[in-house]
Amino acid sequence: MTWQSPISPGYSWYEATIPERPGFPVMPGSRKADVAIIGGGYTGLQAACNLARSGTDVTLIDACRFGDGASGRNGGQFGTGQRVWADETEEVLGREWAQRLFDMAENAKRYVLGFAEEHAIDIEFMPGQLSVGHKASLERDYRNHVEAMTGRYGYPHLSFMDREETVSRLGSSHYHFGIRDTGTGHIHPMKLVVGLVRQAALAGANLYEGTKALKIEKKGSAVVIETTSGTIMADRALIACNGYIGNLEPVTASHVMPIRSFIGATTVLHDHPEILPGGESVDDSRFVVRYFRKSKDGRLLFGGREAYTADNPRDISAHIRRQICEIYPDLTDIEITHAWGGSVGITMPRQPFCREVMPGVTTIGGYSGHGVMLANYCGKLYAELALGKPTELDLLKQLKIPAFPGGTRFRSALLFLALSWYALRDRF
Repeated sequence: MTWQSPISPGYSWYEATIPERPGFPVMPGSRKADVAIIGGGYTGLQAACNLARSGTDVTLIDACRFGDGASGRNGGQFGTGQRVWADETEEVLGREWAQRLFDMAENAKRYVLGFAEEHAIDIEFMPGQLSVGHKASLERDYRNHVEAMTGRYGYPHLSFMDREETVSRLGSSHYHFGIRDTGTGHIHPMKLVVGLVRQAALAGANLYEGTKALKIEKKGSAVVIETTSGTIMADRALIACNGYIGNLEPVTASHVMPIRSFIGATTVLHDHPEILPGGESVDDSRFVVRYFRKSKDGRLLFGGREAYTADNPRDISAHIRRQICEIYPDLTDIEITHAWGGSVGITMPRQPFCREVMPGVTTIGGYSGHGVMLANYCGKLYAELALGKPTELDLLKQLKIPAFPGGTRFRSALLFLALSWYALRDRF
């Protein structure tokens, strides 16, 4: 029997290809903790693991199973830097701040790969990423980005690809040009979740699944979290729900918006060695980004249909197939064996949101598609913060992240209109 997540549609290829997924009990009544964490994705698990190793009494709860949200169901791509290119950030925040944010993201990349190596977690890392342009008018932007990163930012792993090289590396003539990044790669995200869960348990963290947080508030010197199975009283707390925040905490909910994203996995591409012969992952220049890669065993994992409401399509695979065939017409009849989706937490400027929303309560989320690296690293940084150490989280706390307009009643509708407009622009 396969596990079907109550918060994310479809049974993912990631779940189908892990040998064992550890399970944990519902929290058995009320308890106390030094630190309480809500949300068992990368951020929460890393925070719990690092705090428990320090001897901190930490309790982590999740409404479903660890990894049922974006951490276990995402596209698996690392990327480089923050979601917004460093040279674009420089125009708004200045050179020094842009460099520090870029360096933070590179530290995150090294941390995740080092964590997996240290604990012998086979995350199926495959090197390389291609960022490709769907409009000829974007060529100068792409060339300028390569020049900025290899020059001012000291990142030597980028090279511009002309149309001939882009066609050769993709096995498709759909895109005009691109950037090749040999300093990053992609992974099997659920294998990282499982390895991280095991390390957190070994470290002594108190882990509970099927335990939903209903309310969080400050009472005297304690943070009190009401759940479906009891109350947690803690000295401090981390909200690590990202795109699954719901109505738990209003400041987070007003700044981090969930959008649905969907992925399909094909059968192994035995007859198509021309498709991504170098094994890189791909993202394109659309605002409604298409992202795809080959798995270690040679199947195409393709994501690209975003939805700006909580609704799920009746047939995820049909929507994904149409987009696959635009790029790879020869795959018209390819079988899609798995199709699934989940919520990505985004912010207005596509930069992470980190704030103390009440005394002793920190929220971190809104990674906007760069969560594989940043969510893991921010969880580790939160542990350092809770232990009284200086951390790079201060960089994120200083970012001016505006709330989504429209309040809780109208923000989803306004986001739908705005992002639909950008999706329309992608076509012209």
